[in-house]
Amino acid sequence: MMNDLNTLRSAVHGRVWLPDDPGFDAVRRPWNLAVEQPAAAVVEAAGADDVAALVRFARAEGLGIATQPNGHGATGRTGGTVLLRTARLDSVRIDAAARRARVGAGVPSRRLQAAAAPHGLTGLPGSSPIVSVAGVALGGGLSWFGRAHGWVADGVIAFDVVDARGRQRHITAETDPDLFWALRGGGGDFAIVTALELALHPAPRLYGGRVLWEAGHAPDVLDAYREITAAAPDGLTVWFDLLHFPGADPMVAIDATHLGDAEEARDLLAPLDRLPRPLSDSRRMMEVSELGGITAEPTEPGPGLSRAELLTGLDDTAAKALLAESIAPLLSVQLRHLGGAFARPSDTPHGPLTEPYALYLFGVPADPATARAVAGKQRGLAEALPASGRKPLTFLNPGETAADAFSPAALSRLRRIKQHHDPHNTFHGNFPVGG
Repeated sequence: MMNDLNTLRSAVHGRVWLPDDPGFDAVRRPWNLAVEQPAAAVVEAAGADDVAALVRFARAEGLGIATQPNGHGATGRTGGTVLLRTARLDSVRIDAAARRARVGAGVPSRRLQAAAAPHGLTGLPGSSPIVSVAGVALGGGLSWFGRAHGWVADGVIAFDVVDARGRQRHITAETDPDLFWALRGGGGDFAIVTALELALHPAPRLYGGRVLWEAGHAPDVLDAYREITAAAPDGLTVWFDLLHFPGADPMVAIDATHLGDAEEARDLLAPLDRLPRPLSDSRRMMEVSELGGITAEPTEPGPGLSRAELLTGLDDTAAKALLAESIAPLLSVQLRHLGGAFARPSDTPHGPLTEPYALYLFGVPADPATARAVAGKQRGLAEALPASGRKPLTFLNPGETAADAFSPAALSRLRRIKQHHDPHNTFHGNFPVGG
């Protein structure tokens, strides 16, 4: 096998790492350093032609391919595969008149936002500016502006892909309805996306930021959050955070964005002004390219354990359970308000997202004992709250499967599409639809 893999260097123009090469262990690592990610080789594609050449090589050698721009969402299900890095597929083209963007598979959210902003337009960015647009769309995608515009995947107009035969194809709802449907949120099991076209949205004014209080004010902050979200228009998105960082006192925060002006946003967020004086308040008019600064998520890899749930409500009983005790050893407990366009019809594998809140629990497994404590805390909180039992694909953790995200009917359709388009299982998504 090693002799066969050595021929990869002549098959592609991009860089190739094999297990005996210096730096191999570093380049095969995923973003989450708590996940062990084996690989037979790592290829950094120089372009779509490289991707096609790699697929033809892998098919001839009986190898699988796991595609990652930078390793977000990795589950470690990569044994015996070639790990494909797509960061160099980084072109961005904005058609302001048509309100469309064409982005390469390796383009991070911040680059799309920076390119769209001068035109008064925006994509649908999530909380992190460094996650790839393609990766988010393939998983459905929860955005700051999803209440106004739905899933990130809802806005995808076309995909450029390499299929399991090594052919470069342009996929739309007209050219291949089944594959187009699967790619809009079903994961990376069906083809390798090299670029995608997506709708942009007007964003002439944006207000947002974080308000931070001491943790002792959490009950009042949560009451205000529930009041705000009960009447929030679709252009307003508000998240509630319990935070406990190492070496710091526990805190509680409200993160918000509003597609509109400051005066209107202040009126909608007025319950926050009745709370005790905050430790800080960063809310202001901002550019869409600045969104990543609101939650200031890490921009370098690190270890983590996460768990997510979709909640059917946030009544007094749920609020009491959420605040019953310290979140330690977790670093953060986040509630995201959903609803709005998320709950409307969606021709995607996940379909409409009817649960009004998403819960995201995160901790760092510093050692085995801490890892067990983090998992136990996550399990206890999840069981105490009204979870629906399903969750978005991009929020799954490595121990979960596609069956945790999709309905039985949707999963059955995804499996049929997989069998038709990739019968030899060349493509290995983070969460294979087969299990």
